[in-house]
Amino acid sequence: MVQRVLSGIVLTVFMAAIVVFDRIFPLALNIAVAVISVAAVHELASALGLQKKLFLLLPSMAAAAAVPFCNEEFQFLTYCLYTLIVFSALIVYHHETTFKEVAVLYSMVVIIPCALHTLVSLRELNRGHGMFYVLIAVLSAWVADVGAYFAGTLFGKHKLCPEISPKKTIEGLIGGTVVDVLVMLLCGVWFSAVFYRGAVEVNYLALFLIGFFGSFISVLGDLSFSIIKRSCHIKDFGQVIPGHGGVLDRFDSVIFAVPFVYLLVTFLPLAGV
Repeated sequence: MVQRVLSGIVLTVFMAAIVVFDRIFPLALNIAVAVISVAAVHELASALGLQKKLFLLLPSMAAAAAVPFCNEEFQFLTYCLYTLIVFSALIVYHHETTFKEVAVLYSMVVIIPCALHTLVSLRELNRGHGMFYVLIAVLSAWVADVGAYFAGTLFGKHKLCPEISPKKTIEGLIGGTVVDVLVMLLCGVWFSAVFYRGAVEVNYLALFLIGFFGSFISVLGDLSFSIIKRSCHIKDFGQVIPGHGGVLDRFDSVIFAVPFVYLLVTFLPLAGV
């Protein structure tokens, strides 16, 4: 548990640093998204046993690295090129791989970088307060996970999905949701009253909705990648983050939560002067 808490603190400080230094070095967010995407794709390929099949691994990692730096048009072109390369490789190396392997890897290379690239889109959605949007999106997923972990440890009795994730409980889900809502509202108070000294109005309804629904969506992301781990007969995607596992183990909920936050704040902006 100590390793898990310390790793969580380090990751939070890392994200906070990106937020603080955004105006000095705005590419920091793009680079962070690219690194996370590449690491996640590599972990997934390893879980599928494809780490030595470079004809699939290298173009997949290259596409994951490129997407966070592309606008919508270049993202489309990147995936068109990636599609041509991967399916050409499937034809040439059809004796060494299967369509099922290629299909799973291909779908994840599309989903993971695009979902995480939504963090960059969130920043661009509101250049004045965009990094507040980014911080809220990531925190909503992580806080829900941490809240569910501690609530489940202390009060968990009824299993949520025992065949997929034996440790998850209904009490943990409820506790994570309550904690997430409270933290989102507190972030709004800090942003408005402390950071901007009341000069910026915060949409607390939007923050409540992010905390409430974001918690459920985060669990959905966690369970979705748990199914992949079970089908690959592994416990974690990696060991790069002590107490958490791999990059995908830490960002699985973020991958699902961030697009939801983007969709919500498109209609209900979090902040306005």
